[in-house]
Formats: sequence, C-alpha cells, structure tokens
Amino acid sequence: MSVRTTDIDGSERVDHPAQSDGFVRGLSEVIGGPIGEHAAGHDKPQAQWSGRFWTATRIVIALTCLTLALHWVQKSPCRDGAWADHIQYTRFCYTDVLALYYAEGLNEGKVPYRDHPVEYPVLTGYFMGVLGLPVHALGESRPELNQALWFYDANALVLGALAVATVGAILAVRRRRPWDAAMFALSPALFVTATVNWDFLAIGLAAFGMYAWARRHPAVAGILLGLAGAAKMWPLFILGPLLVLGLRTERLRQALLATGTALVTLVAVNLPVAIPYRESWDRFFELNTERPIDWGTLWYIGRYLDGKWNPADGPFQWLSNHVDPQLNYLTYGLFGLSCLAIAALALFAPRKPRLAALAFLVVASFLIFSKVWSQQYVLWLLPLAVLARPRWGAFLAWQIAEVLYFVSFYGELLGASGKQVFPEGVFVLAATLRLVTVAVLCGLIVRDILRPERDPVRQTYEDDPDGGVFDGAEDAPWLARWRARRALADNPPDNPPPDREPVTA
Repeated sequence: MSVRTTDIDGSERVDHPAQSDGFVRGLSEVIGGPIGEHAAGHDKPQAQWSGRFWTATRIVIALTCLTLALHWVQKSPCRDGAWADHIQYTRFCYTDVLALYYAEGLNEGKVPYRDHPVEYPVLTGYFMGVLGLPVHALGESRPELNQALWFYDANALVLGALAVATVGAILAVRRRRPWDAAMFALSPALFVTATVNWDFLAIGLAAFGMYAWARRHPAVAGILLGLAGAAKMWPLFILGPLLVLGLRTERLRQALLATGTALVTLVAVNLPVAIPYRESWDRFFELNTERPIDWGTLWYIGRYLDGKWNPADGPFQWLSNHVDPQLNYLTYGLFGLSCLAIAALALFAPRKPRLAALAFLVVASFLIFSKVWSQQYVLWLLPLAVLARPRWGAFLAWQIAEVLYFVSFYGELLGASGKQVFPEGVFVLAATLRLVTVAVLCGLIVRDILRPERDPVRQTYEDDPDGGVFDGAEDAPWLARWRARRALADNPPDNPPPDREPVTA
C-alpha cells in the first residue's frame, strides 16, 4: 500500500546531500565533513528560515543566474555576427540563434512560414518572429544598430528567464530537496549550450506542465505540454508515462484529460500555419525525413567503425546510404520497442515507478536511437535527470562526457572546414562516452525502479512528489489479481486438498 505524500510544500526538514548522497559526503570531507545533527538550523524546514536571506532556494536560483551569465560571456565573441576566420568554432561560441537570424530571413523582415519555410515546429517559429521582426524594424530605422547583437541578447534574456523558471518549477515540486536543483544550476552542459538553440522554450513549458500535473491540474498540464510539443516534439513523449501510470493506478481519466488537452492545444497552435502555409509547415517534417545521419549519433559511430572494419560496405554505411525509409523505420522501430519495454516496466515493477523516472527513460531512449542528436539536446534531459535520479556521482560523469563531446564537436567542425585539429577517432570516442553515460544513467534509474528502497527521492518522500493523482495511489485491482495468479503459479500449495467423493443420500 502506498501513502500519499502529505506535503510537497516543505513543512518537513530539508534533505542535505552531504548526508544523503555518498558522493557529496565524500567531497565534503575536504571542508570538514557533512553538516552535523546538532548544527544550528539543521532541523529547520525552509518555511522556518524566514529570518535568513540566503535560503537554499535563493542560493540555487542565484547559482542558475550566475551560470547563465557566464554562458553569455562565453558566447560573447559571436554576439556581433562577424564570424571571421571560423571564430565561432575556435571560441566555441556558435549558436543557431544568430545563424538562423540570417538563414531564415528574419534580417530581411520575412515573417516565418508566410514568407519563408522554417525548419522548426510552429511555436519556435512564432518565437523567432516575435523577437526577430521588431529587431529588424528597429534596424531599418537605425542603420547603425547591430541587429545580430540585439537579436542574440534578446533571445539570451528570454531563454535565460525560461531556464530560471525551469529551476523554479523543480524547486516548487521538491521543497524538501531544494539542493537537487543545484545539479541543474551548476550543470556544465547548461553553461556551454543554454542558448545554442531555442530549446529552453520547450523545456520551460514542459517543466510548467509537469508542475501543473504535480499540483493535480491535468487540463492545465495538458495545455502546457501541448504548447511545449508545439515548440519541440519531445515533450509529447511525457504523455506516454502519464497514460501507463494512469492504467496502473486506475487514474486513466485524468491522464486521458491531460493527453486530450495536449493534443487539442497542439492542433490549435499548428492550424493557423498548417492551413494557409502548408508547404512551409511541411518543411519540419520533410527535413526530419530526409536528414542524413548526424554528428555523434549511434549511427555515426557505427558508420565510423564500418569504415575501420568493413571498408567495402558495412551495415551502418548501408543505412547511411538508405536513410529514407530504411534508417527512419529502424530508428522509429527501436524507439517504439524501447517505449514498450518502459511501459512493461511501469506496469509490472514491484512498486509504481515515479513519473519523472519514466519520462527520463523515454526521452533518453529517443536520443539514443535517433539519427540526430544535436549538442544542445542534452538540455532536454537535464531537468528530467534532476527529478528522476538526484545523485551527483553518475550525473557529473555524464556532464563531463557532455563537455568532452562539446569540445571535440567543435574540433570536428574545424576539421570539416579544412583545419584539422585531431583525428576523427577522438570525436567518435567522445560521442561514445556521451552515449554510454546516458545509457548508464538509464540503467541506474531502472535499478531504482526495480529496487525502490534505493530511490533517493523516496528516502525523503513517501511516494512521488511529481506524480499528482498518482502520488499515493494504490495499484489497480487487475494488477493485484495478476500478481496473485503469478504468485500461485510460482509457489503452488505443497499439499493441495484431496478431491472429495460425491455425497449420496
């Protein structure tokens, strides 16, 4: 039997990673060890820290702002758009935000989709236009103004605000574990990729959607997840775990409500573009169908190995030559099989899994088998990783692998531009490390699902603080009956009662 998490607002004492996380506890020995049981304020919940300005929440938000400010400094060599002598690669400051300001015609005042097809889902196109067209108009009246710099800074400001809001959503559902959000705030991946693209538009909306679900507002959650899906498709994958957990807990009505409102929202946002500008709207789907194997993916690694072991023609090289439909079908099929395996895990695990854990597994499976894994896609997994498994050791190993990939990726781009930095094998090794560390995180999350006593979140909360109506819900009767039949089949009675003779008068 599960017990509902009675208070997600933080009236109980706050978790201290230096005590609960072995990796952090080991590091804390450098500064004298973890906080003691008798330290001042150790037993106080956040609600009683009103006399202190630097609460855990404010520290985490400040750290997020600091990381984003440092990111802006790191990207500053590219802000003016004058990318001479491959400065965007040698300074590691490339960003799609600036490149596409020109490639999508925003610098000429072209309205996305109406005047120029856009390679992204419609809400991202709207976002680009809302920020880009006023900058162009201002530049028309003031020729001395650097439109690229203004456009990037406007995007950095809004995307940074969405990143801070994402941290706020994490903190709001984890009041007893505020230091978990520091994993996001101090993430090296956040530092190097925050504004490489417009991913934080979808991430922020998805985080708000999960917060609304945790607060038991399924319709609002569906609307926000639908908006997030209209910016990038991946937030719609969260609907799968909602439906499976709804089936397991007999809370399917709420899950269907969230799914239905998400799909209605998605259609409503797309129709104003899909009907009048169908060809421009189709560009996103055409590009994803035709797009070849991208840098750093599983298929890229396989193709490299084919070249080493099968110079003539290997299976990955064949797939590279037959992207549509063979490779496309294979990636969809492997992702579909992964989703079925995750659904089976969600339905038949010893204890109902937490929503964030399943969401991480689904999104990570998509990236592992996808033919495209851009450098900034790490941001998709970042908040989900914090919610799914707030343990620093494996998280930092993954983040180090992401930074190594980030650096080697720019070296590979320089090599493709005619300035060889290192052999391609170095880049392939970095891509392999990224793939392996994500897979290891998936394995650790699966282990926590199968052995829920090892789940760090359930060491603080009774069940699932992100689960909304699933929090504290018991398993459906059909699952209890299935388990009873399975237990009977595995352990039949030792001495079954003998058949009785019929009684006659």
